[in-house]
Amino acid sequence: MSPASSSAPSTPDHDAAAARSAADRAAYVAVLVFPLLVLAGGLAGYLFAPAVHQAAGWTNPLLGLVMFGMGLTLRPADFALVAKRPVPIVVGVLAQYVVMPGVAVLVSWLMQLPPEIAAGVILVGCAPGGTASNVVSYLARGDVAVSVTMTSISTLLAPLLTPLLTLWLAGAYMPLDGAAMARSIAMVVLLPVVLGLVVRLALPRVVVRLLPVLPWFSVVVIAAIVAIVVSGSADKIVQAGLLVLVAVAVHNVLGLLLGWAVGRVTGQPAPVRRTTAIEVGMQNSGLAAGLAAQYMSPVAALPGAVFSVWHNLAGAVFALLCRRVDARATARSEL
Repeated sequence: MSPASSSAPSTPDHDAAAARSAADRAAYVAVLVFPLLVLAGGLAGYLFAPAVHQAAGWTNPLLGLVMFGMGLTLRPADFALVAKRPVPIVVGVLAQYVVMPGVAVLVSWLMQLPPEIAAGVILVGCAPGGTASNVVSYLARGDVAVSVTMTSISTLLAPLLTPLLTLWLAGAYMPLDGAAMARSIAMVVLLPVVLGLVVRLALPRVVVRLLPVLPWFSVVVIAAIVAIVVSGSADKIVQAGLLVLVAVAVHNVLGLLLGWAVGRVTGQPAPVRRTTAIEVGMQNSGLAAGLAAQYMSPVAALPGAVFSVWHNLAGAVFALLCRRVDARATARSEL
C-alpha cells in the first residue's frame, strides 16, 4: 500500500488547524522580519548619511504612502464596531492618548533626558496606534476586530490630539508649532487614510488582491523613512543611541503593562485586555519620527526611529507569553 493511500484522510478540523498554523507562521515571520528591515534602513542611513539625507524632503510623501496603505485595509464595518462594542474601543483609545504621553513624561523626568531626546520620546507617546499592532494582536490571540478599530479611531483623532498633547507636554523642552504640526498630520495621515478607504470601496476586488502585499510595502517605506531620519543625526547616534534605546524600551514595556492593567481594571475579557495592552504599547513611530525630523530636530527623531524597531520585537515576545499562558491553561484543563 502506498504512503498516500495509508495516510489519514483530511478533515475540516485538521484543515482549519493547518490553515491557522500557516497563518501564525506567516504573521510571526512578518513581525520578526519587519524590525530587521527597519534596522537595515537605519544602518543604511548611518553608513551612507550624506547620500541618504538628500532625500530628506521625501519624508512626508512616504508617510502619506504608508497611511494610504492603511486606509486600503479598512472597511466601514471596522468603524461600525464602535456602535456595537463602544466600551472596549473608548477605553482603549483613551488609554492610548493618556497612558503613553504620561509615561513618556515620566520616563523623560526620571531619566533626566536631554531636551531634544525628551521631546522626541514625548512625541512618540502622543502618536496614534501603530498598524503592526493588528498583526501582534492576532498573534497574541487578542481581539483583532477591536484592535483594527482602535488603531483606526486613534489615527483619525491624531490630527487633533497628537499636536495638542505634544505642544502641551513637550513644549517645555523646545519651541513647537502646534498648528503647523496639525496641518501636516491632516495632510499625511487623515487625507491618505480617507483616500485609501474610498479606493477600497470603489475597487474592492483589486484591493483584496493587494492586501497580502500591503504590510510588506508599508514596512519597506517605513525603513526608508527611518534611513532618512537616522541620516540627519548620524553624527550623534553613537553618543545618544544607548540612552534613546533604554528610554524607548522602558516607555514601550510600561505601555504594554499599563494597557493590560487598564483592560483588567475596566473588566474587559482576556482577548480585549491583550489587545488594549498592544494598542497602548505600540505606536505609529514612523509618523513620530517624521514629525520630529520636520518640526523638532534630527536628534528628536531618534526615539521614533528606535521605537520602530523595538516595539515589533517586544510585541512578538508579548504574543509568545500570551500563547504560553494559553497553553498552560489548556494543559491544566486536560488534567
